[in-house]
Amino acid sequence: MSIKSKGILEEKVKLHPRNKHRFNYDFPKLIDSCSELKEFVFLNDFQNQTIDFKDPKAVKILNKALLNVYYGISLWDIPEGYLCPPIPGRADYLHNLADLLAADHQNVIPKGKHIRVLDVGVGANCIYPIIGFKEYGWSFVGSDIDDLAIRSAKNIVNANVLSKAIDIRKQGSQAHVFTGIITPKEQFDLTLCNPPFHSSLSEALAGTQRKWKNLGSKNQVDSTLNFGGQKAELWCEGGEELFLKNMIDESLLFSKNCYWFSTLISKKTTLPNAYKQLKRVGATDVKTLNMAQGQKISRSLVWTFLDKAEQENWRKMRWNL
Repeated sequence: MSIKSKGILEEKVKLHPRNKHRFNYDFPKLIDSCSELKEFVFLNDFQNQTIDFKDPKAVKILNKALLNVYYGISLWDIPEGYLCPPIPGRADYLHNLADLLAADHQNVIPKGKHIRVLDVGVGANCIYPIIGFKEYGWSFVGSDIDDLAIRSAKNIVNANVLSKAIDIRKQGSQAHVFTGIITPKEQFDLTLCNPPFHSSLSEALAGTQRKWKNLGSKNQVDSTLNFGGQKAELWCEGGEELFLKNMIDESLLFSKNCYWFSTLISKKTTLPNAYKQLKRVGATDVKTLNMAQGQKISRSLVWTFLDKAEQENWRKMRWNL
């Protein structure tokens, strides 16, 4: 039995203009590239094709199809229970960071493998390096503390012949973010991070309950997180605020190794203390980049320790190649 919808692709105007996912999912096209997706697609009350976004397997297969159609990734999989992120939001973070670089480069996005990006907590999915390389040609280092996540990310990189563009490294200490990953003479134009937002599993589950309630779900949401996630991906002691404090403190040790540091921020209430900490450690410039996807408002915090002269020299030496 075939499923037919109205076939109208509605533009999601809140997403970044360069985001390939600004329109509703083109399920016929996605199913054509990934036949597994077909069994998860149905018509909603508005006669539009969709999937059950509370179903982790459905979300995973949708991501597999999206990566194939829009980024040419033919072999992608993650271990059961690991974070399967919403690709449109991940792409938005990268596009906004590209604009950040362009703002310092006569509104031209620096592209190519000489632009190096560190993804802190690359996860089993390796989403940010894939999109960043495919969209802008940037080269990536992805770090993670989880052994299985490291193996999964490496498998994705090797299966899609991306090893020249993406390097996966193991972070050996839970106490560190950049130490043990960035070598003394290494330079990164950007760092990015999707940090563990919660302080406990119960807090993470409560957040999922609130999300589906806000979206009007009439069904009781069980303990399954639709996008999955292991402990290190979703929660840590002290939650987002303590993780960010440690990241800011440690970024000072690598103040001349990176042009822009950045991280996603889930809670607006985290920002005031972050601003105070960045002032305390001597950041020379701090920005908050606001993003939106559907009903969710997110933001990224970015900072640098380079003064204007150092920034100009960095651009001349690294971006004007």
